[in-house]
Amino acid sequence: MAISTGDSVTIAYTGRLDDGTVFDTTDESVAEEAGLREEQPERDFGPLTVEVGAGNLIEGMEEGLLGLEEGDSETITVPPQEAYGEAEGDSVREFDPEEFEKMVGQNPEEGLQVRAQGGAVGTVVDVSEDTVHVDFEHPLAGETLTFEIDVLAVE
Repeated sequence: MAISTGDSVTIAYTGRLDDGTVFDTTDESVAEEAGLREEQPERDFGPLTVEVGAGNLIEGMEEGLLGLEEGDSETITVPPQEAYGEAEGDSVREFDPEEFEKMVGQNPEEGLQVRAQGGAVGTVVDVSEDTVHVDFEHPLAGETLTFEIDVLAVE
């Protein structure tokens, strides 16, 4: 049965950047080798089950799954506009350090990832006595993403 919108699919995948860097995977050994296990110690790196068309995957990946069948292996290349968008460079917001600490519940430090009330994820990029700068642009914005996908099940 070919995958269509509304189907529940279980996939195993590895996502890479143009330079070969693994940014995401469902394979435990690949995650370990790429250092993702350290970055996300609580994550289960097993196969992923999603409903195609429900918006749980980036647009280009969902489109790439359409028409595939259980047992298929495919490499899907997703341009930035069908992934996390182009890198705009204008997504840095400033916060007062005291207000930031009240909102987040911890001291600001560079590299800290935070989630805004609207769900956007940001990274603290600079901390000074007067200001905390948080970049809300997705870290994969502007990147072409390549996924090696194995379709394990289609329902």
